[in-house]
Amino acid sequence: MNFFTTRFFAEKEMKLKHVCLTLAATLVVPFVFVASAVAQGQRPLQQELENRFAAADTNHDGKLTLAEAQAGMPHVAKYFDQIDATHKGYVTVADIEQFFAQHRQ
Repeated sequence: MNFFTTRFFAEKEMKLKHVCLTLAATLVVPFVFVASAVAQGQRPLQQELENRFAAADTNHDGKLTLAEAQAGMPHVAKYFDQIDATHKGYVTVADIEQFFAQHRQ
């Protein structure tokens, strides 16, 4: 092989590598964004529940009484007695999550 032939193949190899990297990026980047969106898809719902709970929890004790639920989370108030299955007189975020996870199906 002479100098020109070697250089020709080196340039072709570089172009092929560039095309392969571009193709890989084109396939991988959307997958990463989709996977990220799916992973975060449940996070906004969780964050919304926590934010609404915090707003309704007027004394900031981490517990909602029936009165607090009626004022700030009417859907929780509607099912309060069922969510508070042990009749503690209050519900927590975990109680609400558990109840709705069981009754979502």
